[in-house]
Amino acid sequence: MGKRDNRVAYMNPIAMARARGPAQNSGPTIQDYLNRPRPTWEEVKEQLEKKKKGSRALAEFEEKMNENWKKELEKHREKLLGGNESSSKKKEKKKKEKKKSSRLSSSSSSSSSSDSSSSASDSEDEDKKQGKKKKKKKHRSSRKSSSSSASESESDSKDSTKKKKSKEEHEKEKDGKNHHRKRKKADRGDGPLSSESLSEPDQTEEVQVKKKKSNEEKEKATDKAKKRKKHKKHSKKKKKKAAGSNSDLE
Repeated sequence: MGKRDNRVAYMNPIAMARARGPAQNSGPTIQDYLNRPRPTWEEVKEQLEKKKKGSRALAEFEEKMNENWKKELEKHREKLLGGNESSSKKKEKKKKEKKKSSRLSSSSSSSSSSDSSSSASDSEDEDKKQGKKKKKKKHRSSRKSSSSSASESESDSKDSTKKKKSKEEHEKEKDGKNHHRKRKKADRGDGPLSSESLSEPDQTEEVQVKKKKSNEEKEKATDKAKKRKKHKKHSKKKKKKAAGSNSDLE
């Protein structure tokens, strides 16, 4: 299969335009625009005067509208002011009525105020008494708490002193026993060193060394016993295998 020929012939645009020829005139030209009809100076003046007359008519119309609007505003203000005056008169009447009622109520309240003042004084006295009682109770409770805290601190100090004394006595007893043991060893002559040369930390070190040696010996003995058991089991297995092979051969 061969390739398709996708080539296109080249067309020179300038040559194409020349072949078309001159373009046709469509629409007015520049000369038509320059030769257009124009108004004379007199006609322009007449047009300006007409515009001025039209603006004057508009101004007169706006003035009339403003006057009518002002009249309507004045009427509305008069109505509002009249309503405010009536409302102010009503308020004055209400104030006068309140004053009269307050005068009547003051005469009745004066008699009741004496009773209320006496009851208020009684209630104040009771409040003061209750406040004093509360203060006394608080003072007593604070004293009790302080005394209890002091007694607790004393008991704690006594317990601590007793514990210290018991510890000191126990240490003294231990020292006495150790000293007695050292004397016995020195009298018997068991050790090569005297009781004075052997101190407590040296003895403790010797005891620890002996314990370590005994533990190591025990571990060695257990390891040997385990090895012996394993060796015995292995030898038994070998004997069984040998016996089984002999029986097969027979």
